[in-house]
Amino acid sequence: MSVDAFQVRVMRAQDIALALDWAAAEGWNPGLADDACFATADPEGFLLGEIAGCKFYIGAAQFEYWQHTQLVIDVVPGRGSGFSVEAPEGVRFLTRSRVFTDAEVTELEAGEPPVRGAA
Repeated sequence: MSVDAFQVRVMRAQDIALALDWAAAEGWNPGLADDACFATADPEGFLLGEIAGCKFYIGAAQFEYWQHTQLVIDVVPGRGSGFSVEAPEGVRFLTRSRVFTDAEVTELEAGEPPVRGAA
């Protein structure tokens, strides 16, 4: 897949509502009516990634934890084991990970910093 298939952009209000729905479906209590408040308080603070048109989100705390790890997200036949936005399509996400090597960390640190929401 080309790097052009990967995009990060600021979430629109409807994207924030979708992320809150995802969180609620996984048992979190994000404040389901708070999407407009979040968007108003920090309009550039919520980012949404898209890989080949498929949306994904990782929170800042999660990113801090996983930033030294390569995450590979595949789509494979089958059903997810819980809430899964892909279930109606008969496929599921499969995530694999590995810690970056020292050489990869050095290369990443030499490049541009990752895109993040406004602080």
